[in-house]
Amino acid sequence: MIGSVRGTVIDRSPSGEVLIEVGGVGYRALVPLGALGGLEPGSIAFLFTHLNSRDDALTLYGFPTRGERDVFEILLGTVGVGPSLALKILSVHNPRALQRAVADEDLAALTLVPGVGKRTAERLVIELRARLDVPESVGVSETAPNTRVEVREALSGLGYGPEEVRAIMVRVPEDGSVEDLLRIALQLLATSR
Repeated sequence: MIGSVRGTVIDRSPSGEVLIEVGGVGYRALVPLGALGGLEPGSIAFLFTHLNSRDDALTLYGFPTRGERDVFEILLGTVGVGPSLALKILSVHNPRALQRAVADEDLAALTLVPGVGKRTAERLVIELRARLDVPESVGVSETAPNTRVEVREALSGLGYGPEEVRAIMVRVPEDGSVEDLLRIALQLLATSR
């Protein structure tokens, strides 16, 4: 099994595929979309990897941190989650954000992932609560609103579509006040148009 690769980034695609040359051999790996920024062609990269074997293909998945790879493998053990969906989940939520969404039972955050509907999100919350070892302190208290949920609702209320909200929320910081996060989201939306 291939546990990691270190080499020169030869190419990358917007869909999340990178080509890394290691000792004269090029390895194609699929990575979370958030990892693409650190994988510039010509740079040296290190990825923790997971090799997925099917009857018709061997697919290498790469992650900048061991924690992301570990969460990917936990997701693979969840009913109804294959490698493609697990990678989509990690492209939208880093491990900490996923842990927070599970702790908060934030179905809206989970349904930001393409291919995850309400029913799948409910199942993910139930199955991942124990598997991700979600501490009680990660969740928000009943008196403290989840700021990211409020920001998503505010953007929807301003007329932004689900795809726009999904794309921007990936780029918005994890912590901050509703006002600060909303201002950042609106600035990002303004510059992306």
